[in-house]
Amino acid sequence: MTVAPSPAPDTIAAVATPPGRGGVGIVRVSGRNLAPFAVALAGRAPTPRRAELTDFRAADGATLDSGLMLYFPAPASFTGEDVLELHGHGGAVVMNLLLARCLELGARLAQPGEFTRRAFLNGKLDLAQAEAVADLIDASTAAAARSAVRSLQGEFSRAVRALVDELTDLRLLVEATLDFPEEEIDFLKQADAFGRLERLDQRLAEVRARARQGKLLQAGLSVVLVGQPNVGKSSLLNRLAGDDLAIVTPIPGTTRDALKSSIQIHGIPLHVVDTAGLRATEDEVEKIGIARAWKAVREADLALLLLDARAGLTDDDRAILAELPPNMPRLVVRNKIDLTAEPPALTHDGDTTHVALSAKTGAGMEALEQALLEIAGWQDSEDTFIARARHLQALEAGATHLAAARAELETAPPALELFAENLRLAQNALAEITGEFSADDLLGAIFSRFCIGK
Repeated sequence: MTVAPSPAPDTIAAVATPPGRGGVGIVRVSGRNLAPFAVALAGRAPTPRRAELTDFRAADGATLDSGLMLYFPAPASFTGEDVLELHGHGGAVVMNLLLARCLELGARLAQPGEFTRRAFLNGKLDLAQAEAVADLIDASTAAAARSAVRSLQGEFSRAVRALVDELTDLRLLVEATLDFPEEEIDFLKQADAFGRLERLDQRLAEVRARARQGKLLQAGLSVVLVGQPNVGKSSLLNRLAGDDLAIVTPIPGTTRDALKSSIQIHGIPLHVVDTAGLRATEDEVEKIGIARAWKAVREADLALLLLDARAGLTDDDRAILAELPPNMPRLVVRNKIDLTAEPPALTHDGDTTHVALSAKTGAGMEALEQALLEIAGWQDSEDTFIARARHLQALEAGATHLAAARAELETAPPALELFAENLRLAQNALAEITGEFSADDLLGAIFSRFCIGK
């Protein structure tokens, strides 16, 4: 269904800065005709788009705080409505007093993401740009932040809209052809319908590749360390994190619970989980740790199997590999090469990548980082835009429908009705990215994950 702007939004208010103490805190208000609202707060009419020092007053005229008031009349504001920002002293009590005064004047507390949702509904942002707002706030690396800014500025949306426009032109051509069935084949040949479809498919593949890179920057890669006890999983976690997060001892079974650390490699967030050593045991606590280790494996994107370079790949290691999910990428790490005098190395054996390193000395860590980037499919480029799982799913659906359309066009004679229908489905799938074709439940799921005040 197509989303229409809300007919009569009410006034909302929220603290837009994080909770806690700070030099400045901001209460944000959005709604219709907020000039009288500002007069009630400050005792005078605000000047549009000018920061003015004022006292914020309670109902009895007492001063709640002194600070700056900014007033952005509709439609030239973030939400497309009148927006009022109260910049006061950043203490929790002061912010709550200002927010309570706004609620007293008739505003209601904003829901998570409601300011950005109103910006979307009022045409100030499309859905991909709105999501980029949250992604920019949540960015855990500089590369992710830069990519989120590109999406916020509309780069991703423009690429998607270009595809939708080309699909629209092709659909118009096919629909016109359906009205003259006796000339349809010659007409499609003269219009180069097949060539246009091929070029569209190629451009979609380019957008998908850029979006996959953006998805890595947005969500990162979940990596689980598995292996037998005392192969150096905790040492590798500490080396990757650059800190002594995990206890390292020569006693087998030291790690009982999953330890997590987030790091970054070339701008990609890596969420690394160290797990209990996998072995047969009668220790009830260790059994719980092993069960949690397998749970972490099922939730991960990539498994790193650590083994002792002195022992090589044992039958127990092969048993662990066999128990990993069939489609899960895996990386075999030969640790402790400082005890074997072998050089660091990165090799490939079929679908499995092998790295020889020493978590103790750091030798081979660059090879490990290179292997992780290869498995993730990362290409170092500043040409990415932030993307989410739903974007990749929409692009995949669009590609699937284009492939089906090509198959219908290649039949003899072409099944033009089915060709046209698959073009329509591809267009709808791509339009979901920018919100031009979105369901209300999708919007609710997206904006509910935003922080309050944004």
